[in-house]
Amino acid sequence: MTLQLRNVFAGYGAGDIVRDVSLEVDAGEIVVILGANGAGKTTLMRAISGLITRRGHITFDGVDLTRLSPDKIVRHGIAQVPQGRGTIVDLTVDENLRAGALARRDSARVAEDIDRWYQTYPRLAERRKQKAGLLSGGEQQMLAVSRAMMSRPAVLLCDEPSLGLSPKLVQDLFASLKSINEERNMAMLIVEQNAATALGIASRGYLLEVGSIAGAGDAEYLSTSDSVRAAYLGY
Repeated sequence: MTLQLRNVFAGYGAGDIVRDVSLEVDAGEIVVILGANGAGKTTLMRAISGLITRRGHITFDGVDLTRLSPDKIVRHGIAQVPQGRGTIVDLTVDENLRAGALARRDSARVAEDIDRWYQTYPRLAERRKQKAGLLSGGEQQMLAVSRAMMSRPAVLLCDEPSLGLSPKLVQDLFASLKSINEERNMAMLIVEQNAATALGIASRGYLLEVGSIAGAGDAEYLSTSDSVRAAYLGY
């Protein structure tokens, strides 16, 4: 089950921000997209999720997703944790989790999954009746990940999951993502400014520059290459 992009263009209105991007994410693999602010990383994630106009070919498990709506893409097994948390602030924690499972019809298993995420993130269980907008930044990110996971995706897209979090919460969050990946053999595509932390849990990465792929390699190479570190990692 491979998520594959071939010659994808995407943008807003008349202009393309993402240009001729090709990449793939295999089953059970964590892949990171690195790039400066304005490189087109968020636009690329929105294109995969069907939130903006795109051209080219986006397929998953042999199914062409390029012209599908966001809800149908979720039903095919791809969920996104968007930049800026992605919770519904006026709904409670419990209501947010149930909203993440709207496409499902197995109510008993939905309840089991809610309990599972409360066990994974006990802070959410303590605040299950609290509105999401009143949670701390770390708690909102836990909820955003859990909400996306309620659709039982095969691929999880994470757009800047560490944004606004303390270093300790960043480490905890990425440890959690790695555990989810290992326990469920779940593929992940992660856009992240905290490159060193993201590469620490990834197998491979792509370098995005002005909307196009400028390079790629395994995580160890990207972490140790002097030229890559100077240009993309900031150390």
